[in-house]
Amino acid sequence: MSENYISKGSLSVSKTLEDFLTNEVLPGLDISSDHFWDSLEKIIDEFSPRNRDLLCKREDLQEKIDRWHISNKEKLHDGKSYKVFLQEIGYLLDEGEDFNISTKNVDQEIATIAGPQLVVPVMNARFALNAANARWGSLYDALYGTDMISEKNGATKDGVYNQVRGDRVIEFAKKFLDENFSLDGGSFTDIVSIKIKDNLLRLTKENNNLVNLNDISQFQGYQGSKDKPSAILLKNNNLHVEIQIDPEHSVGATDPAGIKDIILESAITTIQDCEDSIAAVDAEDKVQVYRNWLGLMKGDLTETFIKGGNEMTRSLNSDRDYISPDGLNFSLPGRSLLLVRNVGHLMTNPAILDKEGNEIPEGILDAMFTICIAMHDLKGNSLVQNSKEGSVYIVKPKMHGPDEVQFTCDLFSTVEKLLGLNQSVAKVGIMDEERRTTVNLKECIRVAKDRVIFINTGFLDRTGDEIHTSMEAGPMIPKAKMKQQPWIIAYEDWNVDSGLEAGFKGRAQIGKGMWPMPDEMLNMYQEKTMHPEAGANCAWVPSPTGATLHAMHYHQILVSAQQEKLLSRTKASLDDILTIPVMTNPSSLSTEDIQNELDNNAQGILGYVVRWIDQGVGCSKVPDINNIGLMEDRATCRISSQHIANWLHHSICSKEQVVETMQRMAAVVDKQNAGDPKYQPMAPSYDGIAFQAACDLAIKGRVQPSGYTEPILHEMRLKYKAK
Repeated sequence: MSENYISKGSLSVSKTLEDFLTNEVLPGLDISSDHFWDSLEKIIDEFSPRNRDLLCKREDLQEKIDRWHISNKEKLHDGKSYKVFLQEIGYLLDEGEDFNISTKNVDQEIATIAGPQLVVPVMNARFALNAANARWGSLYDALYGTDMISEKNGATKDGVYNQVRGDRVIEFAKKFLDENFSLDGGSFTDIVSIKIKDNLLRLTKENNNLVNLNDISQFQGYQGSKDKPSAILLKNNNLHVEIQIDPEHSVGATDPAGIKDIILESAITTIQDCEDSIAAVDAEDKVQVYRNWLGLMKGDLTETFIKGGNEMTRSLNSDRDYISPDGLNFSLPGRSLLLVRNVGHLMTNPAILDKEGNEIPEGILDAMFTICIAMHDLKGNSLVQNSKEGSVYIVKPKMHGPDEVQFTCDLFSTVEKLLGLNQSVAKVGIMDEERRTTVNLKECIRVAKDRVIFINTGFLDRTGDEIHTSMEAGPMIPKAKMKQQPWIIAYEDWNVDSGLEAGFKGRAQIGKGMWPMPDEMLNMYQEKTMHPEAGANCAWVPSPTGATLHAMHYHQILVSAQQEKLLSRTKASLDDILTIPVMTNPSSLSTEDIQNELDNNAQGILGYVVRWIDQGVGCSKVPDINNIGLMEDRATCRISSQHIANWLHHSICSKEQVVETMQRMAAVVDKQNAGDPKYQPMAPSYDGIAFQAACDLAIKGRVQPSGYTEPILHEMRLKYKAK
């Protein structure tokens, strides 16, 4: 889209963006349009040059690292001299004295409740609402509709309700209750009646024996009457579970106690994403992003859609009301606590041009708009409340080292000042997904100690940066072997250790990354227990259903106790983090090995990029080469493109081989998307913008800034939109 600009001081502002600000954002806030644009102009004048300098520093350091590897190519890698070199160039900084973070006004969902975290493209209103409402989820539905329950022996999930499958779901769910809310006699399967008497639960078994919870404090409240409660509220490890009772319900009618469902408190927090999971390249796109964030902050976002032949309208859930055991009314939040992820420091956006006619840094635009919009929540203009502590939670990705974190903090501080907010209202979540941030994590946390609420191991981007930073060191190991490497194991532990060392326990989130296979919930349930065991008090899941299933892990593992144990362990090794995952013997790769790796990477790139360019979809469930659906975003695309670029650079493969692979895999991706009416095939012409973008990501990947995909993707999407 070609922008239609109007003048605001020295700025040229897209009329689309200005109209949105004036007509939708500012009403209800004590901020005039003139003050907003004047403030933004001052911010751009001050911070744009600093932004450019930081990007130049990235490139300068990368050039020095490249030259070091080239000059030492014929030598055995010497970890000690490499470490000294990184210190000499200012890449690896000295650690200062110990400290504790001092962030104030943090909501309990971040400070004290451990549980699943969703990340959702805020550009899609339906998805954004679905994730926000995923604070509570049906365990019965999550079990019934996924591979958590086997379909063997008649327990199929297709078609109408299957009693065999339903019985197995109920059996699993009641076993969960028994394990986490144990009774002083028998099992929940034995219960035929549930009542409240003398402020206690009275559970009756078939033999009329009364039983209660072993830990009576787990009973938190109820709905309905004491004699006929419609819901029982329990609490374990700071998480709630609601047992819903309705003997008239089709499921409840088959249950001895009339239990129709078990609802778990699930997605405690949700990151509404303006970054890697969306495709926003101009003012039109940015307005769509900001409009949905505005709807969430004002509580009036709705989305109407057709499901099962019926028109449905989705809106934000209200809070949930209960009666305490001693008869007092109280409420629990009906929605996830919402965070918003801004973009990083790299990209600019044509929505606004500065006084010299340059596009402004998109991160500055995001900071100003997302904080200003969140003022509706802060000022009580919303139908529902997000932060009860009066904070705005901003996740900041792709920062390289403490000086870039300092830039973010200074930017937020200036936005706060000019919008009339108290200092440190805008909190910052630090994505630990770039190597220079990892190795200097303690110092990154230090500069943000007054507003940090989150660190997270974004291992996907981190792997992409690992490959790019050490591009000249040699050919990298195959992608599938990367997770077993010393650097990534140490990196995951180092992140937890650094957070605990800085006093995150009971104050802030230490997060872990995404489960990428949304259809493989049984595997997730079996494996993702490792995240709370590792001391992480939140971890990413790909769906509300995933959040409900992952929530069970936080009942099984008390993260605060796990963190207490970890406080005494030896900190992960920086030397391990600095090991480089190059192949020791590239010649051991067979021709088939090489081609399989290229096929896998190329197919993933194409499957993702074709939707990004042609449809503006920034996060997709893309079938891999084996037709297993994988969640793909720019981070996964970064790994695949950098890996091909690395092998191409070191002559493991040729440019001709890469192009041939791309063409062959394009036909595979076309076939996988044959049922999508919006899909435009790439084969056999191979002359579309999307196909060219995919090829460029791999073939030109080595020279992309920090190995990022955004410059090529944005350029090609704008080209597509201009057709």
